[in-house]
Amino acid sequence: MNSSISDPTPDDEFDENGYDRPSKSQIKREMHALLDLGKQLIELPNDKLKQLPLAERLYEAIRLAQRTTSREGKRRQTHFVGKLMRDAPADEIRQQLDIWQNGSREETAAMHRLELLRDKLLKDDDALTELLNAHPGADVQALRATIRAARKEAQANAALQPGQEPQRKHYRALFQALKNLAA
Repeated sequence: MNSSISDPTPDDEFDENGYDRPSKSQIKREMHALLDLGKQLIELPNDKLKQLPLAERLYEAIRLAQRTTSREGKRRQTHFVGKLMRDAPADEIRQQLDIWQNGSREETAAMHRLELLRDKLLKDDDALTELLNAHPGADVQALRATIRAARKEAQANAALQPGQEPQRKHYRALFQALKNLAA
């Protein structure tokens, strides 16, 4: 007799308890997660829904849930949307929702770079020269005027008494000018 007879199925098909499929609890958690995702989709406006990779049947079910006014009808339609979510690309949808809610990391990093550049322009005249070298088509006079106004605004804000609101009009205008320049 050969004692090295192997199992007919490899070990990687089983979980730690020796089962070859997800537990009922795991399946239930996944279904609740899909139901919650479906509820998020029902709250979205139509233009954002159209940007998601949704099957036509799921899209129509979401639109019907949005129009349903009765409590029980909405609950049933929401559960139907959750059921249809089983066949939807949930990870892609979650990723897009995350980008809409939090913005992409690239956008956030770009905003931080613009904020740092704005602060540098307010402190250092050489920063404007560097900026103009990088963007030769920029409107030099408008940028200088905006920077000058933002600097005056910052000086006035530094002299404010406690409890007085600082002005940020030109500070924001400089940021917008940089944002438009970067676009």
